[in-house]
Amino acid sequence: MKRILRLISTFSFLISLPFSRMEAIDYSSVTSALSDIFHSQVDSNEGTTTFRSLLIPFGGRTESLGCAYTGLCDDVSFLQFNPAASSIQKETQLSLFHNQWIADSKMETAAFTTRNKNLGIGAYISCFYLPFTEYNLFGERAAGSYYTETTGGFNVSYNFLAGYNFKGIALGATIKGGWRGMPDYTDNNTNAIIANSGLEQSGLALMADFGAMLQFNFLKFYSSRDANLRVGLALQNLGAAFTGFGSSSGLKMDDALPTMISSGLSFKIIKPLTITMDFKIPLNLLNGRIYKPYEGVGLQIQFTSFLSFLAGFQIKGANPAFSSGFEFEFYKVRMNFNYTLDFTSSFNPFNRVSLSAKLLLGDRGRGKIQDQIDEIYQEGLKLYAQGKWTQAIEKWQEVLKIDSRFDPAKLGIETATRQIEMYEKIKESLKFE
Repeated sequence: MKRILRLISTFSFLISLPFSRMEAIDYSSVTSALSDIFHSQVDSNEGTTTFRSLLIPFGGRTESLGCAYTGLCDDVSFLQFNPAASSIQKETQLSLFHNQWIADSKMETAAFTTRNKNLGIGAYISCFYLPFTEYNLFGERAAGSYYTETTGGFNVSYNFLAGYNFKGIALGATIKGGWRGMPDYTDNNTNAIIANSGLEQSGLALMADFGAMLQFNFLKFYSSRDANLRVGLALQNLGAAFTGFGSSSGLKMDDALPTMISSGLSFKIIKPLTITMDFKIPLNLLNGRIYKPYEGVGLQIQFTSFLSFLAGFQIKGANPAFSSGFEFEFYKVRMNFNYTLDFTSSFNPFNRVSLSAKLLLGDRGRGKIQDQIDEIYQEGLKLYAQGKWTQAIEKWQEVLKIDSRFDPAKLGIETATRQIEMYEKIKESLKFE
């Protein structure tokens, strides 16, 4: 434990060094230079969709990687990026996220996912909230409450054709609902709060995400059963938003959701090093417009089995965001701390911090089953080496009863069968009439 704390302290110090004297640096010139470089990314249509909290990451790991996560999705954060990934998670996870956003706004999230063989499910609820204070004509505080956007979703996915060599094609969907809560406001004449006055400006969103994930090996020079390349594709926030609750004119659908097509990949070049990349195209389904794309890249370096460093870069609009963080694990709890330096829409950069804590609840016995398969398979190899091919085939058939797509057992049966056939032919050829 002391070793973990020392490593965490060291990385916290290193991460904070570039930002320890922020007030002494004239960031306006830096921001201006960055805006000039990325000027082509400016989109005049930015901000014309509703339920913008759908674009805020849960926080933690995903934000540390510059939100380049569509093609990685190796933890419960997949619920926000690619719904296909619940069927490829290694462990059941219960997670809490906190994202300290801008202007005193915050987002809190609780998420859960589990998997039974190749079927995965997940669920989450997320609440974005911002203090809302109303002042009267004399500058006196008249009312105080919170503006909120609460979303939740249920996910299901399945990994088709998953086996030992080919890792399968995962397909999934997440059905989501959201509520935008606008607080009641006051009467200008009496300063009394008008009951249900905020309801007309509140909103309901109904939407769905769809995704696909493909895993395979490419230029892999290390030993591992996990594929070193993942490719993901997702369609997010496909649906509609409704406003006008409590009004005489009835419900209306005049704002588009932040629908987005996302593609991404992750490549584990060597075992401790993973690179991720994302490309996102925002859409407005009401007017058919396609907005400027977003790009993001991320890097993870795993120093030990329990400690990793992450860094990312994302460009949304004319100004970029840089992020860094570390992730550590102890006693089946995985923690992530992220720091983001964001220049978006500001002449002075603002700093954002997000945290996540994941409780790892095991793999529902999949590891024990895999150990059993390996043991029986090894027994078959020993019998094969001793020339007991029939008995080796029987062992490998036991393996296939447990896992019908365990390719080494299939190959072993084919090889042993050829050995038996060859032996029988040799015996026949040696017979004398």
